[in-house]
Amino acid sequence: MSGRDVGVVIVAAGASTRAGDGELKQFRWVAGRPMLLHSLQLFQERADVAMVVCVLPRQYAGDPPPWIFQSDADRMLVSVGGRTRAESVRNGIADLPPECRIVLVHDAARPLVPMTVVDRVIDAVRAGTSAIAALPVIDTLKEVSADGHIVRTVPRDGLWRAQTPQGFPRDLLLRAHRAAEDGGYDATDDAALVERLGEPVLVVQGSERAMKVTDTGDFDRAEAMYGLAD
Repeated sequence: MSGRDVGVVIVAAGASTRAGDGELKQFRWVAGRPMLLHSLQLFQERADVAMVVCVLPRQYAGDPPPWIFQSDADRMLVSVGGRTRAESVRNGIADLPPECRIVLVHDAARPLVPMTVVDRVIDAVRAGTSAIAALPVIDTLKEVSADGHIVRTVPRDGLWRAQTPQGFPRDLLLRAHRAAEDGGYDATDDAALVERLGEPVLVVQGSERAMKVTDTGDFDRAEAMYGLAD
C-alpha cells in the first residue's frame, strides 16, 4: 500500500428514472462496458489509488452485478447508498481506509472522463487545495419564467459547468459533510459543501468526454464521444 494515498468514492446510488427502460442507468452498457465499470477500472489504473468505493442502491449493495468484479477486488468495496447524494458520499468516505488522505468523488454517470482530467484534479489537491473539473460556459444563458418567457440574459463571464471527479483533502471533506449534516442542508455536489465553509476550491480544465449521461439520447452521444480524442 506504500504510496497509495488516494481514495475514490463513485456515486452510483441513484434511481436513474430519466434513462428509461427500467434498468439502472449506472448499470447500462455504453462503449463496450457498463457505465460504472468504466470509472471503476479507470481509477484502479492509478498506482496511487488505495481503494475505490462504489456506492450502490441498497437492494444491489449486498448482491452487486457480477461484472463489478472485473476489477482489482483488493482495491474495491461496495457501500450502501443513502437517502440523499450527500449521505451516499458520507457512506463511501466512511469505508475508505485511513491511508486515503486525498478523496475523489466521482459520478458513475460520467463514464468517459479522461485520465488527464483525473491527473489535474489530484495534482491540485497534492498542491494543497480542493479542486474540481469543469468547463467554461460558452452558450448564451437565459433566465426563463415559469410560463416560458425570457426574463433576462445572464452574463456568462466567469461561469463554468462543474464536472467530476472532484478532489479534496479528506479531513476537509469530512468537516464539510459534518457541517452539512448538522445544519440540515444538502448540495448537488461536494464542492458546494466545502464552499460553505469558506474554503477555496480550484477549478481545473475538464473535458467534453466527461459528459453526464442522463437520458436515453445521451447514451448515443457517449458512444460517439468514446472514439474521439480528448
